[in-house]
Amino acid sequence: MKTRQFQLQALIYFGLLTCASMLRADVRMPGIFGDHMVLQQGIKIPVWGWADPGEEVTVTLGSRTVKTKANDAGKWRVDLAKTAANYQPQKLIISGRNTVTFEDVLVGDVWLCSGQSNMEFGIQNLKGMAELNDPEIRVFCLTKSAALTPLDDTTFVPKELVWDTSTGHWSKTPDAGSWNGFSAVGYLFGQRIHEFSGNPVGLIGSYWGGTPAQAWTSLPALEKNPALENHVKTFQALTPQQKARYPVVWATYVAAMRKWSQEVWEPDQVALRQWEATAKQAREQGKPEPPKPQPTGQRPANPGNEGTPTTLFNAMIHPLIPYAIKGVIWYQGESNSWDGEGYGTLFSTLINDWREQWRQSDFPFLFVQVAGYGVPKTDPTRGRWAALREGQRKALALPNTGMAVAIDVGDKDDIHPRNKEPVARRLALAAEHLAYGKRLVYSGPTYDSMKADQNGLRVAFKNTGSGLVAGTPPPLPGQPAAPVPVELKGFEIAGTNRQWFVAKAVIDSSHVFVSCDQVAAPVAVRYAWGDFPACNLYNKEGLPAVPFRTDDWDPKAAFAPPD
Repeated sequence: MKTRQFQLQALIYFGLLTCASMLRADVRMPGIFGDHMVLQQGIKIPVWGWADPGEEVTVTLGSRTVKTKANDAGKWRVDLAKTAANYQPQKLIISGRNTVTFEDVLVGDVWLCSGQSNMEFGIQNLKGMAELNDPEIRVFCLTKSAALTPLDDTTFVPKELVWDTSTGHWSKTPDAGSWNGFSAVGYLFGQRIHEFSGNPVGLIGSYWGGTPAQAWTSLPALEKNPALENHVKTFQALTPQQKARYPVVWATYVAAMRKWSQEVWEPDQVALRQWEATAKQAREQGKPEPPKPQPTGQRPANPGNEGTPTTLFNAMIHPLIPYAIKGVIWYQGESNSWDGEGYGTLFSTLINDWREQWRQSDFPFLFVQVAGYGVPKTDPTRGRWAALREGQRKALALPNTGMAVAIDVGDKDDIHPRNKEPVARRLALAAEHLAYGKRLVYSGPTYDSMKADQNGLRVAFKNTGSGLVAGTPPPLPGQPAAPVPVELKGFEIAGTNRQWFVAKAVIDSSHVFVSCDQVAAPVAVRYAWGDFPACNLYNKEGLPAVPFRTDDWDPKAAFAPPD
């Protein structure tokens, strides 16, 4: 009852804030604007908000001033002329009947960091990262929320109601956000962007662990593609009871959990420890144990709903549009592993959707191919993640996309591998090439072609850099590097009977020759095809080869393990 009363009070509080804002009819700005923010250099800068219909609004950034009027709906927008990166803090001033001033505004590069838990995994989880504080790298972490219809503003939650007091506004320190700080991959990526570009960097974190890609895609985009009809039907099938649970604001649950923890769980734990000591003493004295104390209150219910199609786009992406950005980095896919083949279509749809919504051309969209995870298998299906990685790879057919391969830095026992620095570095290499025009090797070896050669297959690769090598994964900070392997692993071949066998693989210039005594006339080859495969092909720049297959057979085709 106390939890329900607390949640009701919070909703009333939010409602009073909204009503007061409407009565004042002051010039009002979206939550993505704030002190310490970074605006995007080199392109026009959209600035927008709300005011009384017909009210004149003046926007000033430094020496530049633009005027406009709010339309009949009370909305207004101006596009400031593009400006160069600037470390000198400026003021962004918006004036109408009232004046809103944002202090300490920098102009640099803004990157949106999105996805699920491996993007959410916080910087404070990494050793030696807790004291990071670069004043030219600013972060903004959205409040986790989900909605049935597109929202025009980010969800605002008063600081006293949440644990993560930095959530919902720009900050100079990476402890903003949830799960022990701002995204580790995002912040480490931002550091590298800052180092090689020389520009201030703004990082917008919009992520939620355990969420599927369809939740981050707009409903119109899902409706346009018949192949995604199942997600549309899922959304349309929501019952009135399910709809009544929206909007989901995770912070409300967090606040209720905090209250429950302080008032119920912690006192219960004290009582339990006291009982354990008393019970132990009673047993030692041969006396009966006293009754064990029971929980005194019910844990708040998890609101859920974050996986429903389109709801996270509505609440955590749509409110950001059209804030000018340099590009997107994306780490997601684990929650779509049940349909790896369909992920290729879904993920490409998401990328196109975001680009169309922003109307900012084909901005760079860089993503992580999921890391190795799970017990190595020898069954015919070889696990679900190989198909998921293939679906991710298919998005490279879209312009201005780049993929960071992470298969070598995974952990078979942990879906959240801790070695995030190589992932961020590989994303940054792709950004240097695609977003900043630098000529460099930014990808590992990528399958190009194959041809029969005697009793084997000769496989050619692109992106070989300085040459192909059998390599080792980059170690965790402070750990020694693994010894250099003597042979290639991860290749398998099959003949026309579609029986797969582990292959012997030998590097020959920019090719790999694969063969197997059990396959006299191979017709297909696979590399790193499994959940957690043993694979070690790299280029000399230290970038791992992209997993691939040359067949289009049923993934349940048989596999013969080595003798």
